[in-house]
Amino acid sequence: MNTSVIETSSTGTSALEAARLVLARDIRLALRKRGQLIQPLAFFAIVTTLFPLGISPELSRLRDVAPGVLWVAALLSSLLALEFLFRDDAQDGTLEQHVLSGQSLTWLLFAKTVAHWLLTGLPLAVMAPLAGLSLGVPAAALSGIVVSVAIGSVALSLIGSIGAALTLGVKRSGALLSLLTLPLSMPVLIFGARATELAIRGAGFAPPLYLLGALAVLGITLAPLAAAAAVRISLE
Repeated sequence: MNTSVIETSSTGTSALEAARLVLARDIRLALRKRGQLIQPLAFFAIVTTLFPLGISPELSRLRDVAPGVLWVAALLSSLLALEFLFRDDAQDGTLEQHVLSGQSLTWLLFAKTVAHWLLTGLPLAVMAPLAGLSLGVPAAALSGIVVSVAIGSVALSLIGSIGAALTLGVKRSGALLSLLTLPLSMPVLIFGARATELAIRGAGFAPPLYLLGALAVLGITLAPLAAAAAVRISLE
């Protein structure tokens, strides 16, 4: 994001301070709607826990499919929460007030995306070791899985923010949001699953982890700008 936006506006509040306030507000509001918070986490837990029942309980087979199961479940769980990222604020006029506030909309939407990651992506990373153990993943690989899911979920949240902004004016936008977001999320899925696979094997998983980090940095640079432009178009 352009650093020129980090300046004090006519309201006397800096862009970073405004973003911090939006972040705190979104977290407080989300904690009042615990059903929306639990839904993606419960989905992730159910998929990764029940999947072994559908195939052989043999640990070697479970370890082979663990990377794909963990990352597909994480991706779909992240999508469940994306529909609510901007929808409620658009319905009650908060997004329009953000546009008219004189603050950088890019920073405000970035703060909302950070709140989404803190409430969805980070808990998924914390839950990943338990899900991995249910799939026969060795304990030595759990730290690598946590790191890869944490970094990958940052990229997923940022990519999802673009899709959420583009579908803001569409009723029942869940299916369209998935169609827009899933193709863009494939690199994250591929590199994340590869990093998890290497961690399970005990091999060095740094290369795919670096690629995940590069995707996250690219998302931080471009996604808030794209989301802000899409929100402005949707509100016109």
